[in-house]
Amino acid sequence: MIINWPGLNDKEKAELIPTLSITDNWILLTHPQGASNKSQPSLGESQMIARANGKCSRHKGWWREGKDELATHSMTTEVWISTRGQISEATRMAIQVALEEESTKETPSFGTEDLEEIHRSGTEAGLLGIYNFPGAVYATDGSNDKGVMGAGYFKLDEHRDGCCQLGRGEEGNSSNRAELGAACLALKDSKRQQDRKPIILLSDSACFLSSSQKWTGEGKSPSMHGNPDADIMRDIVQLL
Repeated sequence: MIINWPGLNDKEKAELIPTLSITDNWILLTHPQGASNKSQPSLGESQMIARANGKCSRHKGWWREGKDELATHSMTTEVWISTRGQISEATRMAIQVALEEESTKETPSFGTEDLEEIHRSGTEAGLLGIYNFPGAVYATDGSNDKGVMGAGYFKLDEHRDGCCQLGRGEEGNSSNRAELGAACLALKDSKRQQDRKPIILLSDSACFLSSSQKWTGEGKSPSMHGNPDADIMRDIVQLL
């Protein structure tokens, strides 16, 4: 089990210490022991295996807004295990690298343990059946940072991605244009595949979804006239 020691209150720590003293199948994350910091567990039979200052924690209350940015704390993070426990050098190095991570966002991990699959099945994507979808699943996203637009996708079943920078400044720049570009990039990738499986395209852009719905279904006669992103939308319609 993995334990976030500073996240426990005094009562929880007191209840957990006897279990940690007689078992060796745990990894404990904590802060260094010091005069003003009592986060270090009072365990006689424990050993530190890693120590670093990287971005290995999420911001407090990250789940309220769904943000995945990582935080850099002023305090060092340490990893401890039981002296009776054994850990390979490769695993220890992997933990050390994780502690020293400087990336601003957390990379998703898709494990195959039963508990991990149960957790995924209860998420929004899991309830929609996306993880068991027999075709291809693309997640797309676009960005508009000071007029520089980027678009990208991640293909879930193959764990690969693609991205590009959007030019054509004469059409202007907007977050919706970047989102359309990301969707178009994913659709073009799916068309290049030989198996031609059905696809699910995931987007967090309400503007993209509303503009795309105008071109789906019967009895509709939308027009590209006046659409500032008509060049990309035209490609999307043709790909669909």
